[in-house]
Amino acid sequence: MPLRATCLAIACMLLAFPGSSRAAGQPRKITIATEGTYPPWDFAKPDGSYAGYEMDLVKILCQRMNATCRVVTQDWNGLIPGLRVGQYDAIIASMGVTEERSRVVAFSIPYTRAPNGFLTTGASPLARLPDGGTSFDLTQEPQSAHAALDTLKTGLAGRVIGVQTGSTAAVFAEAYLRGLTVVEYPSFEQLGMELTAGRIDIAIANVTTFPTLMDEAPKGALVMTGPTFLGGVLGSDTTNMAFRPDDDDLRNAFNAALASVNHDGTNRALSEKWFGTDISIHD
Repeated sequence: MPLRATCLAIACMLLAFPGSSRAAGQPRKITIATEGTYPPWDFAKPDGSYAGYEMDLVKILCQRMNATCRVVTQDWNGLIPGLRVGQYDAIIASMGVTEERSRVVAFSIPYTRAPNGFLTTGASPLARLPDGGTSFDLTQEPQSAHAALDTLKTGLAGRVIGVQTGSTAAVFAEAYLRGLTVVEYPSFEQLGMELTAGRIDIAIANVTTFPTLMDEAPKGALVMTGPTFLGGVLGSDTTNMAFRPDDDDLRNAFNAALASVNHDGTNRALSEKWFGTDISIHD
């Protein structure tokens, strides 16, 4: 579970939030882990530094907490184990709340909400899956959502479906696409390359990741298809920071900072900058 720690340093001293045990005026030091391979949420730039929506967000959060924050990268499957053994203090990595994760970590209040969907090649027959553009909530509308899933499974029969290991998309495929061929990849970056190369027929992921892949491919080479899904095993479809369950002070401090950026429009501006649309949480 190697940790890549030469990523991003954020040193800021602005507004302090309650819940800190540090001396007055002294910035607290926090190490935060991300994946670093999930554009536009977090990704490596050519110079080796990291950028993305969550990198901008965490910089602002740390400013508002009067904190000196260091961001490190960790492979997706190692993020929660690394947090639990104390390699870092928090995770910000487009992580959704699921029942399984909630048993071992404590989550912050949410900062975005977006569904999972499907991406395929423009020339594929799968580019015209039924219910395109329709969003189904597996918790609030189970009957219509499961009817859509039945139709979807028929359309995906005999196809190879790609997901990222440990993602909510992988949980979704395990729960709702049993009997179909699903291949897991350790990173979203590799998943995108396999789809572009034609080694899989369709990918499932958070829809916010699709524009980056579509922009990098030739025009029309990759397209969104079929419906999107919320709820059910996907959880709330929000993104939240993760903390050790006993670290209430730190989680409360980040919650206060997150509430402030959700309230004052800062998060909305970041969302529109990186995703081209507002997926931020509004109070």
